[in-house]
Amino acid sequence: MTEHFDYLVIGAGSGGIASARRAAEYGAKVGIIEAGPLGGTCVNVGCVPKKVMWNAGSVADALSTAPDYGFAVEKPAFNWAQVKQQRDAYIERLNQVYLTNLSNSGVEIIQGWATITGEHSVTVDDHKISCDHMLVATGGKPTLPDIPGADLGITSDGFFELEALPDKVTVVGSGYIAVEFAGMLNALGSDVTLTIRRKSVLREFDASLGERLMQQMLADGINVLTYFVPTELTADAEGLTLSAHDGEQVSNQDLVIWAIGRSPNSDNLGLESRLLATTPRGYIVTDEYQNTSHRSIYAVGDVTGQAALTPVAIAAGRRLADRLFDNQSGRKLDYTNIPSVIFSHPPIGTVGMSEAQAREHYNDRVKIYTSEFTDMYYAMGEHKPKTLCKLITAGTKERVVGCHVIGRGADEMIQG
Repeated sequence: MTEHFDYLVIGAGSGGIASARRAAEYGAKVGIIEAGPLGGTCVNVGCVPKKVMWNAGSVADALSTAPDYGFAVEKPAFNWAQVKQQRDAYIERLNQVYLTNLSNSGVEIIQGWATITGEHSVTVDDHKISCDHMLVATGGKPTLPDIPGADLGITSDGFFELEALPDKVTVVGSGYIAVEFAGMLNALGSDVTLTIRRKSVLREFDASLGERLMQQMLADGINVLTYFVPTELTADAEGLTLSAHDGEQVSNQDLVIWAIGRSPNSDNLGLESRLLATTPRGYIVTDEYQNTSHRSIYAVGDVTGQAALTPVAIAAGRRLADRLFDNQSGRKLDYTNIPSVIFSHPPIGTVGMSEAQAREHYNDRVKIYTSEFTDMYYAMGEHKPKTLCKLITAGTKERVVGCHVIGRGADEMIQG
């Protein structure tokens, strides 16, 4: 017998759970399918464990400045295993919270991998399910490079399985995940090398942020290798060796972390047979209302490639449920001016246009305001990292169209 739902959600991550619970609040019969732990990337191998480790690095930073404020602090020993155990236990509690919330909302949880077999039908193993509306919220996964020996390295998923702090580690990548890992590992005591393909990091953000972060990473002792294009990863008795296209090598490494981007979890869903429109990289194409190329199938979150942020997926999922099950016909998420934070060392907060985007859009009607200063927190010691604030305005009334901050507290300024 085929089980039927008003709303069937594939993927119990942040966006899927938020949309499922909102639909259930409106009285819809809702099912949610998940093959892994509840909570998706953010809770299990993303935002939550990453922020725990960033906090640990921040504590290490604070301990290093304690003598500037009169505290006699011997070099503390960092117990990675203890933090991992406590972090994993915290995540398990969050998994249970999601289970409880879904149950309390009346959402039926279906364990397994979903295959879309029709516009209104799905199979999970041998279980056939039909629905009036279907949401694909399957998220994304780390990308591996197509080079020999790539499997000798780990991705962000593997990072959270590490049982000990690596002594010598190379992080490959220039995006937010790469700089976050490089910063936290360096703060916790690893000897860190960061390899990037071009001149700077964070190229998708305002140029000033990447430039300033590069300066600080170098000042903090991170070895940054520019124009390094990996071609092979090998292992011997001395450790791992990462080779580049020009013959340069990073040798004797305990660990190599691939942080070169993420890909959508859209394969093996049956999308090809249904001709659901996707981009060349596999992201599901949606319109402004999260509609896909099939009128009863929708998509939210990282699988769409739109603003891959947990609050965005949650907001989009809830608005979709409002539209489908509460007759809010115009309900949709505005994807412009979404604030985001990079938990680098120091952190970054950013919202709106970069300077390059503003100049392309407004031509010569752009005016930039910048302020650079030393946070008073660092006034007592010799270590004086600079905070940079940048406002981008446009037009005769100088409307603010972008705001970018790097420095202590930037994460709370922009997003908090």
